[in-house]
This record gives sequence, C-alpha cells and structure tokens, in this order.
Amino acid sequence: MSVNISSILNDLERLPTHHLFGRVSAVQGLLIEVAGIQNNLSIGDRCNIHSRDGRRVVSEVIGFREGRALVMPFGPLEGIGIGCRAEIAEAIPSIYPDQSWLGRVVNAFGRPVDGAGALGSGPEAYPIKAAPPSAHTRKRVGGKLDLGVRAVNTFTTCCHGQRMGIFAGSGVGKSTILSMMARYTSADVTVVGLVGERGREAREFIEDDLGEEGLRRSVVVVSTSDEPPLMRRQAAYVTMAVAEYFRDQGLNVLCLMDSVTRFAMAQREISLSAGEPPASKGYTPAVFAELPKLLERAGPGPKKKGNITGLFTVLVEGDDHNEPISDAVRGILDGHIVLDRAIAERGRYPALNVLRSISRTMPGCNTDDQNTLIARARKIISTYEDMAELIRLGAYRRGTNAEVDEAMYYYPRIEDFLRQLKSEQTDLETCYRLLAEVLTPPAAPAAGEDAAQRPAVARPVPPRPAPQAIQIKQQPAQTIKPVARPVPQPVR
Repeated sequence: MSVNISSILNDLERLPTHHLFGRVSAVQGLLIEVAGIQNNLSIGDRCNIHSRDGRRVVSEVIGFREGRALVMPFGPLEGIGIGCRAEIAEAIPSIYPDQSWLGRVVNAFGRPVDGAGALGSGPEAYPIKAAPPSAHTRKRVGGKLDLGVRAVNTFTTCCHGQRMGIFAGSGVGKSTILSMMARYTSADVTVVGLVGERGREAREFIEDDLGEEGLRRSVVVVSTSDEPPLMRRQAAYVTMAVAEYFRDQGLNVLCLMDSVTRFAMAQREISLSAGEPPASKGYTPAVFAELPKLLERAGPGPKKKGNITGLFTVLVEGDDHNEPISDAVRGILDGHIVLDRAIAERGRYPALNVLRSISRTMPGCNTDDQNTLIARARKIISTYEDMAELIRLGAYRRGTNAEVDEAMYYYPRIEDFLRQLKSEQTDLETCYRLLAEVLTPPAAPAAGEDAAQRPAVARPVPPRPAPQAIQIKQQPAQTIKPVARPVPQPVR
C-alpha cells in the first residue's frame, strides 16, 4: 500500500500547472506539422495531439520547417487531421524506475505490458536520453564476468563493464545465446531490451528462453516490429535508462540488447522523414551520430557505483560483416563475437567462430597459463581450417606434417567442447579445466587401439652431413687419327 501511495504522490507532483497548445496544420507521411507553439519547442520535446476519435497521441519534435514544428507520433495517425489540438508535454522525457520492476515486462514508455498490475514509481527521474558518464570519472574495467557459455567464457572472456557485440545474420542463434547469458550470468541484475522484435517471439523468449528463474532478476523492455520507429528507438533508450538506475544502486548490471541494427533502422526512418539525406546504404548521418551516444552509456560506472556490461546484437545484412552498421558498431565496442552461418548449418551451437571473434580485455584479465591454453587451441583450429579442404578431399596423407596431424586429432574434441545445449551451464573455472583436459596429450595406445588415429609426435630430425666435394678424374686426352677413305672416281 505504501508503494502505491508513494507512486500516486510522485505522479501528482509531476502534473503541469498549465498547458500550451497549438494546432495541426498539415499531415504528410509519418510527419505532422504543428503551428502556433513552434517558438516554445525544441528538438526532442514532446507534444500530445488530440485526435478526432478521442485519443491522445504522444509525439516527438524531430525538426522545423517554414516556421512550423515537425513532429512524429508514437502511435497510429488515424483520426489526426488539420485543426487537431497539440499540447506541449513534459520538457524532459524520463522514467522513474524502482526495485519493484524486477521480474516485469515494460514497453518503450516504461509502462507494464505483462498484465501483472501497476509498477512502482521511484523517487528519482532518469532521462530517457541521458549522457554517458565522463571518461575521467569512470572506473576501469573490472574482473571477469561469468556468462555460463563455454565458447564465450574461454575464447572471448568478458569483464565487468565491458561492451561486446554479437554479430550474426538472421536465424544463426543470436537470441538463443542471449537467453543463455541472461539465465546463467553471475551479474546481479539483467536488463533485456528487445528492439523491433517479432511479436510472436517476444513471449517465447520471456517464457521459454529466459525462464522463470532468469526473469526473476531481470527487467525486459519490449518494442515489437510493427510499432512506429519512435517506439522502437525509444525502447533502446529506456533499456539503457533502466540499466543506469540499477548501476547507481551499486549493482553489476548485464544489459542485453537485441538488436542495435533495428535501432539504427528506426533512426533511419525518422531521419529520412525529416528530410535528412542518406549517407551510406540509405543510413543518414544522424544514425552514425546516435550509435556512440547509445553504446557509450554502457560500461564502467563512476566511483562507488556499479557497472553496466553491455552485450549488443548486430543483425548483419546479407552476412556482410563490413556493411555500414556492423563496421561502425565494431569500432565503438570492446570486442566482437561472430556467429557463423556455416557453423550453424553443420549443427554446432552456439555457432561461434573462434578465429573471427575477439575480446579486447581478455589477455589482461587471464593468467599466463590461461592465455597459453587459449593460444594453443586457436592455433590448432587455425591449422585445421587451413587444411580442411585437403583433409575432406582425402588429398592429405597422415604423417606428412606433425602439426596438421595434431590438429586432425584435437579439432573434433575442441568442437565437442564448443558445442553446448541451451539447458547447459558451465562456470568460468570449469570451462578452463575442461579445455585443458581436451588439449592434454594422449597416453600410450592401449592394446588394440589404432595408433594411426593418434596425433603424430614431432621428433627431431638428425642433421644431414655436409655434402662432400665430388672429384672428377680427368682422363688423358686421346689423339684421334684420321681414317683414310677412297677417293671416288668420275663416272664415264
């Protein structure tokens, strides 16, 4: 009861004392032109437009043209026409998160959509578009974060406050690996942002992938693909604002966002509607300006506060990892996890490509023995991948190269180590122990075991003797005597 009374009092305090309003003067595409209050508005402000069917449509100012404000609605345009009333809303869009949000599902406005009742309202406002902490006030990246996935824990170890990207095409397993991290992570709180998600998969992700245990310590922000671009973009901002609230409580937060590409697509729709020219593959300059503003909000927090470890998925268009969004995000983040379609097609999940994935903080957080172990595993994988075609064709004969023979022995075992069911969990220490067992040299062959299947042992080759000079015995020159031949007689 006390929580509800506190929420009501906070709502009453936030009620405005007066309203300024103008009128809709034109509607074109996704844009609404508002006249009469343009001098009281700025970019990012909100307007409430009263439609003719009695709805109140929240809109955002995205530009100005010919003395009129250009606003874009968060809802459908049906019922909005010339002369509709447009009121100025609160100046700084914000949310009021609270500890009671754990285990709940909210929309891009921070309102509950799970049918579990009203949400508690915290005493402090968190702006939806907040600036990241200053670089000089931030702590350094902390120790390792256990994500429960063997491939990630060993080959792309993540630290507290690190920001990683998960790059993959459609249907390669981004959502599945995110759900495993959300369920098995050692972080205190998980904030999941489903930006532009399929409506059918949202509930499946929450109930089947995340599960009751994972949802209990998580907050899920959902915006489906059928919602307007402003809603999809704001879902990403709200996800970061909720993560910042729990960070300020001194907690280690794992922020999972699926996906940054849909955020960029929503920003592209907004910018193109406002008349901004495209720059690269239809993406406007505003898209590349907004990406670092969003991603930099994750990371180590200020002193005496927690951290936000960010894992952001990037939907690679056409499996081209050098397309504009992938290239821009990869340059901002602290590492990238690449999911390969070819690996997924042969049935190994998670389909992490070890050679193309990297964590920029991993060498510094590992011990020397762990770095040596990972380097050896990477070398074995690289050696096998280089000779894979010849091995499959049968063109390589065992015993030709000791390193290739070793890779042929260990590669299937490393693949089995990387393969993990969605219901499995492996902690950090167990990951390194299992990998060390996989790379342990085999014992002497037992009776009846085929020694040809074991890795060849490279033995030192004795140096060859220096070539001796070959002396050629000179034979004495022989005198060739001329042979007398008969002189031919003329024919008569």
